[in-house]
Amino acid sequence: MTVTLRPARSLDAGAVGEILHGFARENDWMPELHSGAEAIAFCGRMIDNGWVTVAEQGGKVTGFLAVDGTEVHCLYLSPAARNQGIGTQLLDSAKAGRRELVLYAFQANTSACRFYERHGFVEVARSDGADNDEQLPDIRFVWRRKE
Repeated sequence: MTVTLRPARSLDAGAVGEILHGFARENDWMPELHSGAEAIAFCGRMIDNGWVTVAEQGGKVTGFLAVDGTEVHCLYLSPAARNQGIGTQLLDSAKAGRRELVLYAFQANTSACRFYERHGFVEVARSDGADNDEQLPDIRFVWRRKE
């Protein structure tokens, strides 16, 4: 099925929020700090800020990426959309026109860490999680365009 990437619209907040909230529900190591409604409201704010690109298949939002400047805040896919190259398409869209991207990934999210490393991100720091809402150890990754 064809994937279309496009800027998120306000009406996408529900689908984007459900993908984000679903991630917390499907991973035992991830604390569920917010309700589904709070996740939707948070995603609505990111959309209003112009940070969000969605991946759409068959008219349905199946993933999203939120980038503010050079900082990747979120990259999540619905379970059915994983392992199809959609995350790569979203990440490549963020890399286009930028010289650098930075992001944090939870150490427990080993599949995400491997994904970012495969796409040229390099680990530059680790933390004990004291500075994130979830209080989970994380890794700071940086990608820089090769000149």
